[in-house]
Amino acid sequence: MNEGQNGSNPSSPKLKLSIFMFLQYFIWGTWYVSMGSYLANHLYFGGKQIGAVYGAFAVGSMISPFFVGLIADRFFSSEKLLAILNLAGSLALFILARVRAFDAFYSVLILYCICFAPTLALGNSLSLHHLSDSKRDFPRVKVFSAIGWIGGGVVLSLLQGEQSNLQFYLASGVSAALGFFSLFLPHTPPKKVGQNVSWGDALGLDALSLMKRPSFTIFIICLFLICIPLYFYFVMMSIYLTELHWTAIAGKMALAQVSDVIFLFFLPVILKPLGYKKTIALGIFAWTARYFFLTESAVLVRMQTAFVFVAILLHGICYDFLFIVAQLFVDNRSNERNRGSAQGFIAFILWGVGSFVGTMLAGTVLAQHTLHEHHGGMAHDWGAIWMTPAIGALVVLIVFLFSFAEPAAKFRMAEAPASAP
Repeated sequence: MNEGQNGSNPSSPKLKLSIFMFLQYFIWGTWYVSMGSYLANHLYFGGKQIGAVYGAFAVGSMISPFFVGLIADRFFSSEKLLAILNLAGSLALFILARVRAFDAFYSVLILYCICFAPTLALGNSLSLHHLSDSKRDFPRVKVFSAIGWIGGGVVLSLLQGEQSNLQFYLASGVSAALGFFSLFLPHTPPKKVGQNVSWGDALGLDALSLMKRPSFTIFIICLFLICIPLYFYFVMMSIYLTELHWTAIAGKMALAQVSDVIFLFFLPVILKPLGYKKTIALGIFAWTARYFFLTESAVLVRMQTAFVFVAILLHGICYDFLFIVAQLFVDNRSNERNRGSAQGFIAFILWGVGSFVGTMLAGTVLAQHTLHEHHGGMAHDWGAIWMTPAIGALVVLIVFLFSFAEPAAKFRMAEAPASAP
């Protein structure tokens, strides 16, 4: 199953998978961060339209489990499916760069996200299948996803492409390269050849049995609730920085992934003594603090730059202590029979319904706080905008602290999760 153990060997799965992770997240980091300012300032989409466009990834994430579960796992080897999806995604991105009307842009982006979203889970499962020691090697491979995201942002900034469709042309080219590269990944045959797969299997509904445990139910509810204010950052940050007249926005925002890498190394040391409740609470608190810093940055001009950089650099705590620990908690609470379903279920909450509600609400709030007369060059009332998710995250933090009980020490030490920065 494992093709070689030396990471320096060109044929080593570890090297190939590291390159795959780098390119996969390079693509995502190229357009996801900077798209908002392009939509607002060049396609002149309104706030609700921008929120809807960011919600396209949620739609793709909700559709992709059906595709992977009902079709991909039964008929295609993982490396060939990754090649097909990335090549199709390259074509969609190329078309996306050329359309300007909202309906066309939104439709094509949903098609792209349907192609891209399954590659996240497929890449993770392929990696875990071929690495000789997944507990040791997977984090070392996965760190290249954050490096790839950083690379996408830095290259886009160097090309000065944040405000143009160049971001989609760049993503398209790298997606095509990744498509061809995927063919050289270790062969991974389909897992469910000849088996009947139900809609429930595809959605991970086997994991609903875990909801019988009160702590797990409260955990899922709080996770969904925090996703609502969480996506304000992704929808609005590039628009905000554009109105602050920042340059090289994508490159500067990539500092978030530098923070992500740093805190990822500290996470095991922090999680062991604090446990799940305190660590997740720190993650939610970091989101609350991030939005309060952004609120203050919109009010206190003298400290504006410092507050924005603090908000960006909090990303490691925001992401690792919430998203990754959440996946570790789910993995720790599940068993061999429902582990895959449980991870599929939490992905559906995080990047599906949670993302959809959060991005749509963010777009609505952005539209409601558009200034008819620009004040100091600002087109939006950012103090009021950032205060909305700040209060929302604070409410979720209070609910979580008073309702979630630290589970009894269980089962086993969970393995590294499959996640995205």
